[in-house]
Amino acid sequence: MVRIHHRYAMVDGHQIFYREAGPRHRPTVVLLHGFPASSLMFRHLLPRLADRWHLVAPDHLGFGLSDAPTADEFPYSFDSLTDITGALLAQLGIERYCLFVHDHGAPIGWRLILRTPAAVTAIITQNGNAYDEGLQPEFFTAVRDYWREQTPQTEAGVREALSLELTRWRYLAGVSDESLIDPTTWTHDHDLLSRPDNDRAQLALFLDYATNLELYPKVQQHFRARQVPLLAIWGKGDPIFGPAGALAFATDLPDAEVHLVPGGHFLLESALDEVVPLVRAFLGNHL
Repeated sequence: MVRIHHRYAMVDGHQIFYREAGPRHRPTVVLLHGFPASSLMFRHLLPRLADRWHLVAPDHLGFGLSDAPTADEFPYSFDSLTDITGALLAQLGIERYCLFVHDHGAPIGWRLILRTPAAVTAIITQNGNAYDEGLQPEFFTAVRDYWREQTPQTEAGVREALSLELTRWRYLAGVSDESLIDPTTWTHDHDLLSRPDNDRAQLALFLDYATNLELYPKVQQHFRARQVPLLAIWGKGDPIFGPAGALAFATDLPDAEVHLVPGGHFLLESALDEVVPLVRAFLGNHL
């Protein structure tokens, strides 16, 4: 049986939960989850990789089983979440690693890369965006309205993303067979989103998401300069980050491997058997 360890670490005064598997002497893969999920999204992937690689999957502050300080107690932004993640990796003695990023995990990963370029040896992005082309207009209309002006009306549009209905939609949209998706995924996420004052933390991150678009040119320049090996695995039916976002990586990384897989935003729930061979082959070639 593959052993998945469930651990906690104190980082800058906050308790951070993380999953760890695989031999520590093997190359490390750091897996960064997206919104509104947690490291739980990797529960089926970790056992499929732990025979050859060391895996670390933390819950971001405010997500999953990590602490969720109020927005008054912690300045929620992608920079501050990157600070926590970088400090956790330093505490664990992880100096070189492959990144596996998804959704919100991508802008945290991109910041880690820009801060310590030599640390990241390869990148796997599963619907983790780095190009304007990937932003689905229908989804980002309400978000852009909130960026332009914070009013009760624009906030209401973004708050819908915190509802049970929209959390469920994130998992099911683009999936041809909805019975493949375990309902406990979206109910678990929604329960955690509903913790006291967590709504203000998530609204702060939605507002700060605009800074990620401003960062894209620097990330793309890094890709061109470093030519880091990259695997993009994308759900064709993702209503948040469209397939054009996956194809765009080849603009700056001509050798990037890009695979469009039938499915939506959370491919590891509905297309695990398609994703695992691609990830194992990529890691085998580059780590």
